[in-house]
This record gives sequence, structure tokens and C-alpha cells, in this order.
Amino acid sequence: MAKKEVNMAGKTKLNDDEMLQAEFKYINQNAFQANEDRSRFSSYYFVTVGSFVAAVLGSPSVLGQQTVALAFFVLFIVLTVMGTFTLAQLARLRAAWHESVEAMNQIKNYYIKNNPNIKPAFKWLDKQVPPTDKPYSIANLIAMEVATLSSLTTGTAIYFLLSALGNINTISWLIIFASAILGYIAQWAWYKRLLIDDHA
Repeated sequence: MAKKEVNMAGKTKLNDDEMLQAEFKYINQNAFQANEDRSRFSSYYFVTVGSFVAAVLGSPSVLGQQTVALAFFVLFIVLTVMGTFTLAQLARLRAAWHESVEAMNQIKNYYIKNNPNIKPAFKWLDKQVPPTDKPYSIANLIAMEVATLSSLTTGTAIYFLLSALGNINTISWLIIFASAILGYIAQWAWYKRLLIDDHA
């Protein structure tokens, strides 16, 4: 808690320096938490998809083939939707991290303005902050993994839908492949669209 000082009029006031330090620590914790949550959400999605796929492959077909195919179609559509939500969470957490870094830089700039000789101590200032969509960053690589897996669940869903409608042939495989590609493009576009700061 920031200390109080007593001015000449006998009124108390907060210590500005300690207030700024407390704010900086709070923002820093928010940035750290955003990174932790990003890792947790992506791991949860990977485990969920893996568990469902293992259950599907390990379960005997006790129903008619068409019924099973339709059930699997619905299941993989649900997994695709989960991938979409996971990408949305990853994008917003990345944006939240970026906003926290910008907020910390605002405090840094205040200190630099009042004490210019401390500027060399800071590596990340306004121009050095990585963009939200920095290529090959951990955030982008995780999002690419989720988008890829989600596109595969899209293709798999189409496979089971076509299986329920009839035999799988060459045209069917082309449709499945195209749906997976379009699924990835749509998922990645969705992720990039959400990679914006709230105040931007």
C-alpha cells in the first residue's frame, strides 16, 4: 500500500512514486496471467480433441454405419467449434498481454520524462513492443497448432458426413481436402481479426 505524506496544510496525500510502482506491479501480473491462461486454454483444447479421437477410434460400432457416421459428424463439428472458441480466447489473451505492456510503457515514459538518464535501462519502449501478430512468436505458433487441428476436425466432420450420405470416392476426398484447407483459412482469419487492442 502506498505511504501517505502530510503537506503543509495538514492534509494527507499519497506517495506518487509508490502508487506508480503498485500500478506497474499490477499490470505486470496481468501480463503474466495472460501468458499463463493462453498456455492453459490451448493445452485443454489439445487434450480434449485427443481424448475424443481416442474414444472414437477405440469404441466398437454397435449402431448402424450411417448412424455412427452422423454421430461422428456432429462430434467433429463440435470439436471444430471448440477450436474456434479456443482461437478467440488465444487472440484476446494476446491482445490483453499487448495492452498490459503498453500500459507498463506509459509508466516507463512518465519516469523517463522526469528522469531521462534511466531510459537506457529499459529494453521495451513504445517502438520496441512486439506486435500482437508477431510472426513465429510462441503465441502465433500455438494459434497455428490450434487452427491446424481445428481444420483437421473440419475435414474429418465432412468425411463422416459424406460417409453417411454414400460411398467415399475421389470427388469426396477432394471435398474433404478442400474443406480442411478452407477451415484453416477461416480459423486463421478469425484469429487475426481478434488480434486487436480494445482501444485500437
